[in-house]
Amino acid sequence: MDVRLRRIAEQDSSRALAWRNSPEVAAFMYGDHWITQPEHDRWFSSVLQAEDRRYWIIERDGAPVGLANVVKIDTSNRRCDWAYYLADPTTRGQGVGSCVEYLVIQHVFGPLGLNKLWCEVFDDNEAVWKLHERFGFVREALYRDHVIKGGRFRDVIGLGLLARDWAAARPACEARLRDKGFVLEALRVD
Repeated sequence: MDVRLRRIAEQDSSRALAWRNSPEVAAFMYGDHWITQPEHDRWFSSVLQAEDRRYWIIERDGAPVGLANVVKIDTSNRRCDWAYYLADPTTRGQGVGSCVEYLVIQHVFGPLGLNKLWCEVFDDNEAVWKLHERFGFVREALYRDHVIKGGRFRDVIGLGLLARDWAAARPACEARLRDKGFVLEALRVD
């Protein structure tokens, strides 16, 4: 299986809107409302133009299956936030998320030269926060009643990964990916 992150482009706009409004993705986003076309257009325009963020379409074997991003790139403090989703439910459990995790981490600590990668995950999204922890992320925060989702308060876990954490975790992570049959040299960020 080939996994690639390619820079998001204008032709991805309608697909991104459909993904963002799909129940499979919306369940894990902070907002509950239906994203309108004008709202999406404003967001998408900022995605294409901003200097402090990168958005990629996740492709598996050439087919678009999700979106990954790093945002709030702060070169002064050498940190950024990140998130991703697999919009195609058939890709879950096949190692695509692990490949995305690896690619984004490598990009943040390699070409971007940052020191910290940060993310937030709903506390009941155990599969994702455990995946982050397997890649060396450390739980740094618990934000209680942080988001109202579905009419109820939800707790959010904050996780951080430092460049030195990644240096220690990387060999085991690469071994796990190889054991799953991935060729690391074939994984790429465009």
